[in-house]
Formats: sequence, C-alpha cells, structure tokens
Amino acid sequence: MSRIKLRGFSALAGFAALWICANVYAAQVRAWLDRNTMQLGETVMLNVEVSDDSNAAQPDFSALQTDFNLLGTQSSTAMNIINGQASSKLLWAVGLEPKHAGAITIPALSVAGTQTQSINLVVQPGSGSGGKAGDDVFLEVGVEPRSPYVQQQVRVTVKLFYALNLTDGNLEDPRGDGVNARKLGQDASYTAEVDGRRYKVLERHYALAAEKSGALALAPVTFRGHALNPNDLNSFFSRGRAVTAQAPALTLDVRARPPASGSDAWLPAQSLDLAAEGIDASTQARVGEPLTLTLRLKAQGLGFEQLPELKLPKIDGADVYPDKETTQNRDDGTWQSGERERKFAIVPNRPGALTIPALSLAWWDTAHDRAASAELVAHTLSVAAASADTRGADTKKDTSTPAPANARATASSEPVVTSNSADAGSGAWRMLAVAALGLWLVTLAAWIYTARRGSAARHPPHDSTNAAAADEASSIRAARRAFAEACVRDDASACARTLLAWARARGVSVRTLGELAQLVIDPSQRDALLVLERALYGEESGAAASTTGLGAQLARAFNQDIRLPVTARSARTPSPLPPLYPFVVRKDGTAGR
Repeated sequence: MSRIKLRGFSALAGFAALWICANVYAAQVRAWLDRNTMQLGETVMLNVEVSDDSNAAQPDFSALQTDFNLLGTQSSTAMNIINGQASSKLLWAVGLEPKHAGAITIPALSVAGTQTQSINLVVQPGSGSGGKAGDDVFLEVGVEPRSPYVQQQVRVTVKLFYALNLTDGNLEDPRGDGVNARKLGQDASYTAEVDGRRYKVLERHYALAAEKSGALALAPVTFRGHALNPNDLNSFFSRGRAVTAQAPALTLDVRARPPASGSDAWLPAQSLDLAAEGIDASTQARVGEPLTLTLRLKAQGLGFEQLPELKLPKIDGADVYPDKETTQNRDDGTWQSGERERKFAIVPNRPGALTIPALSLAWWDTAHDRAASAELVAHTLSVAAASADTRGADTKKDTSTPAPANARATASSEPVVTSNSADAGSGAWRMLAVAALGLWLVTLAAWIYTARRGSAARHPPHDSTNAAAADEASSIRAARRAFAEACVRDDASACARTLLAWARARGVSVRTLGELAQLVIDPSQRDALLVLERALYGEESGAAASTTGLGAQLARAFNQDIRLPVTARSARTPSPLPPLYPFVVRKDGTAGR
C-alpha cells in the first residue's frame, strides 16, 4: 500500500515539475516600442518577441485599433546554436499610427500562453508647418534647455525629413565654439505626415555642454546626400542627384556658475547619487583583518570626466589602502550618465571604537535649479583585539629573533635590591658594565664582518647557506602576504602578479598563469587559476568584466600553500648567496623585486 502511495506521489511531483517548467517556458515573452515619445502624424513600431517557441501563433492586435491605425505586420525567426544548445526567437513587428494626441496605453497582449506587459506611449501634438515642410528634404533641430548653466548637459534632437529615395548622405553633428558634443544612443527611423505629405524620418540625439558662459551660437546643422529620380532611368545606374538641407542657426544663453554653489567642484546634474557598501554599524572588525568599503558615484547629465575622484580621509585607528578607480559613461538615448567606483581596504591597527567618517559632496540640482548635497553618514565599529592565531604567530616570530646578549642576561638575573651600601661599589659595577658593552659591540662587529665575507665568497661555508635559506623563506612570506592583500582588494591583476611572484619565490620558474596551472596538483587551485586567466584575458576582460568574489575564491584555494609536485619544489637548489633583488612589499600594498 505504501509503495502505491509513493508511486502516486512521484507522479504528482513529476506533473508539478512539468507544470512549473511550462510556466517558466511560457514566460519568455516581451514587447517594446522603438520609442516611447512621438508627435501626432508620426509612426511607431511595436515589437513582440517569443523565445524558444517557433510555433507560437501571431498575437491578436485588433485591440490596438481603438487608438491606432495598423500599418501592416512583419514576422521573422532567428535560430542560434551555442555549445550544442539550440535556441530560437520569433519576432512580430507592427507599424502603428496614433489617431489622437495624449498618453496612450498599449494593453497587454496574449502570446504563447502568457501576456506581455502594458506599454505607455506619449503622443504630442503635431508640429504644423515645422520649418521648411513641403520640401523634399528638410531638418528640424530641438534644443532643451535654451538657457543652461556652463557645463550642464543640453539635450539636442535632430530630425531629418525626406520624401525621396536616398542613396547616401551625411548628417553633420551640432557644433560651436567652446562646445563639447556627444552622440547618444542609436538613430531612430520612422515615418511622419507633415502638411499632408508623407516623410521618412531619421531622428538622432546629442548631449552638448558649453565650456564658457555667455551667448553661444550653434552652427547650422547640414545634410548633404544623393537621391534617385524615379522619372530618370539613368539615375538607377548612378548616385542620383545631389540634395541638401540646412536647419536654422540657434543661439544659447549660457549662465555662469551661481555663487550659491560654493567653491567645491562644479557639478550641474539632473540627479546625483553617492552610495557606499561593504561596511555598516553591524560589521564585525578585528585588528589586522582588512575591511572592504566600496564607494559609487553616479550623476545623470554629466560624464565621468566631470566627476571628482573618490577619496577617503585619514581614519584614526586604521590604515587605508585605496584600489584603482573604475569609470564609465552610459546613456539611455536622452541623458548621459557618468559613473565612478572605487574600493578601499581598511585595516584596523588597534582595538576599540573605529569611526568611518561621514562623506559629503556638493552639487547643483538642475532639475530644480538649487544647491544640493549627497551625504553618507558616519559609522562607528567596535574593533576586537587580534585573534589568538595572529598573536601566536607574532609570538613565534618574536621568539625566533635572537635577543642581544646583555638583554638575555638582564632577563635571567635576580631582582636587584638597592641599599645605601651599594654606593661603595658603584664605580666597580659601572666599569664592569662598560666592559661588557664593549665586548658585545666587538662580537657584533665580528659577526657582521664574517657574514659579509661569507656572502661574497665563491664557495661559502655552511652558515652562509643557512642565511640564504632564511632570505628565501622571508621572500616567500612577503610574496604570500602580498597575494593575500590583493585577494582582499579583489584586484584580479594584482592577484595574478603576486601569485606568480609567490611561485617563483618557491623556486618554480613560471611566467604565465597557464604554466602554473599545469604544475599545481590541487584541482581547486587549477580551476581558480583558469577562472583568473579568463577574467584577465577572456572576451569580457577589462572594465566591463566583473571580478567580484574572485579574490575570495583565490584566497580559499591557496589558503595553505601552492600545491606543487615534489619534483617542481626541489627543481632549484637553494643558492648560498643572498638574492640580488630581494622580494619586498611596498608602502602602497604592491609587491615585487
């Protein structure tokens, strides 16, 4: 009886799994417009895409006829095979012409057993005659705002209207004396009706920034190209006749920086966000163990070149090691956005309270024309003393260092009880102390002379060999410590550099990560090396490649030592001579010879 129930439960579980997979499969549907703002008389393209279902039926677009004229539907199928896995995409594209101005909502459409998201479209009133409407080719240029601040982003929209079959053409970018122009997004193509004539439209967006205040004249935007004449059969065998269009010149009234903005960096932005992560009031801290703080700065309407460098002030009770800053510019077709990101390794150097200070960045809110400030509150952490392992290591290190002879003698002697009778022999004791100090200095000078002479000899004695071995062990410890610090910073480049230096200090002659991966005998270390190599030199390497968590993976794989075969570790006989360029750890946290 129990076996029958078990079989029934298994069948029910399998059916539930199939039902879940079917719903996940059906959810791979999306819909979008090629633009979300337009003018009455223009057309817009609605795209509906279904993934991994080439047999899906075309959605019903009849619900759109209330607000739009349907201008025809096209469909296409794309097949992709990646690593033996086949996938397909089915796309429908339908042209829409709004029947009225205003905000229009495109309802959800039923496709392949699921529904798309509703889409909002803003239809603005028609532009009327709009410049040289009626010509075969004409241009419209829109500028917003007309009275910007210096270095504030000015949004420029250029529209090329043409009712001809163009064979080629060149549309100039906006330009002017003391103006920086940057193209945003991709060009949009659609059709529009102006004064009863149907035109094809090419729309392009730019971000402009003025470098100085005052009246700024923008040069007229010009289009030059060639078009076919349908009445001339010979034009099909040539470039066609030349056509030209030019927009009127525009003048901007650029305002100077207002006095209320202060004296810090001038940041006129639509919005600005300063964020921090990695450390808060609940973070557990310990002396000698690094904490990672990540600062991010993002401003809409500014490029990253205009943003200040991310810095931390000096922190009382901790050492701060900044990582290399990453920067990038993004745009959504209308606004440019500059971004800066930087990581800081904060290493507490004493127990007690540790305060991460507050940060403040002043900027100018161009959306509301007022001064603003981005704030990060301060955090106070409780730092515990160093762990027992760390103290034990320090104690072991201290006991391995020989103490001076007079210090050992003092530590082993009995406590001295002073009395009035000791004054009689103070002179003798003073002479004896001076003689002991002189003897110790002579012994120290002789030891230094012997060590130098032994290191310079071609065939050194056994003691110099031990000194060279100690130097090599010190180099290995320094290289390992530099590798651990690079892992904490999550710096892939520094991890690779210090890991190879560590291996060479171990006596293995390797130049690349691939050579080291072929030598290690631990599979986890080999996999970590391959991941590091892909992060540095793969197709997605560089600023766009994410290495978050890679340092932790490398630290786990190499937490004990580099696992090498015995033949590789003993391939090099320790040299009796000290290294010519010893391995050192620099003040900035990097390591090398």
